[in-house]
Amino acid sequence: MKDKILEISAELFLNLGFKSVTMDEIANKLGVSKKTIYKYFKNKTSLVDCVTKHLFRKICFGIDLIHQQQKNPIIELFEIKQFVMKNLKNEKSSPQYQLQKYYPKIFTWLKKEQFNIMHNSILENLKTGIDNGYYRENTDIDFTARIYFHGLNGIRDADMFPYENYPMKSLMNSYLEYHIRGIATEKGLLELKKQLTEK
Repeated sequence: MKDKILEISAELFLNLGFKSVTMDEIANKLGVSKKTIYKYFKNKTSLVDCVTKHLFRKICFGIDLIHQQQKNPIIELFEIKQFVMKNLKNEKSSPQYQLQKYYPKIFTWLKKEQFNIMHNSILENLKTGIDNGYYRENTDIDFTARIYFHGLNGIRDADMFPYENYPMKSLMNSYLEYHIRGIATEKGLLELKKQLTEK
């Protein structure tokens, strides 16, 4: 039952937002009483915390599977983007921004964990890209990995990029293009063009 509560809650939070979904709505969707939910989670904050960690683990696992396929680094970035967006429901409800606003402790934990995982993943992507001629040899990989992470968080700021003007899919494509153009060789630019045409 706990896993089912996590899955349904995640779906509601991602579609409607962490703030607006009530425990009553979750109970109704599950067809159980609130009492049943409180058997596993002491309050809504506890549920949001568990849902966030559940989604984080699920996304990390998926990214690892994509990375293990050892495709070229530009294809890898686009496939990771598609996978993450699918699992975050295209971020319609600005989940990360809502966490920051309404659940700052959970957001701080998430940001730290995201950086630890993503920093290593992007460093590997950059090294592979340089070794295989997709990225320029003189790329400062640590700086680039950090600025990439910072930018990914920045474009999720709903005040800066309101969803009605910047749908997440096109925003992510624009950001990936911006990132790759800054470090790509001619070979990398050809692959980028191909990915942008296909997506």
